[in-house]
Amino acid sequence: MRTPHIRTVLPALAGAALLTGTVLSTPAQAAGGVTIYHVWFDSPGSDNRSNASLNAEWVQIKNTGGSAVSLKGWVLKDVSNHRYVFKDVRIGAHKTMKVHTGRGTDTASDKFQNRRAYVWNNTSDTATLTRASGAKVDSCSWTTRDPSDTYC
Repeated sequence: MRTPHIRTVLPALAGAALLTGTVLSTPAQAAGGVTIYHVWFDSPGSDNRSNASLNAEWVQIKNTGGSAVSLKGWVLKDVSNHRYVFKDVRIGAHKTMKVHTGRGTDTASDKFQNRRAYVWNNTSDTATLTRASGAKVDSCSWTTRDPSDTYC
């Protein structure tokens, strides 16, 4: 039996996916368009662990989809497994949300991990966003000292 070429098999699979609606091209699409958009891993000035300095370290989540997405139980973590678990929160369609390292009062656009130490390594790290089930939604890695370049 002859093995079919990938060019002939893929269109058939794509057509089947369109009929069933079960296959999405990226994890972010499967998560309603939620992605890690930007990581500011090195707060300006000296790392003195003040709350202002801790809160200048953040991860920005973006919903590129056309409807709100519940993040309840989702987890944002680094390679050392420092974990932030989202409470009963939704991110609106086409909205962004920053998750700050330090203490503060949560709003629709800003969440706070309430930590007293930095999470994100300045030289290299990976921010990973997962569903409550543990399924990976998105990740962003860096090996630079310039957080202005860390758009994911």
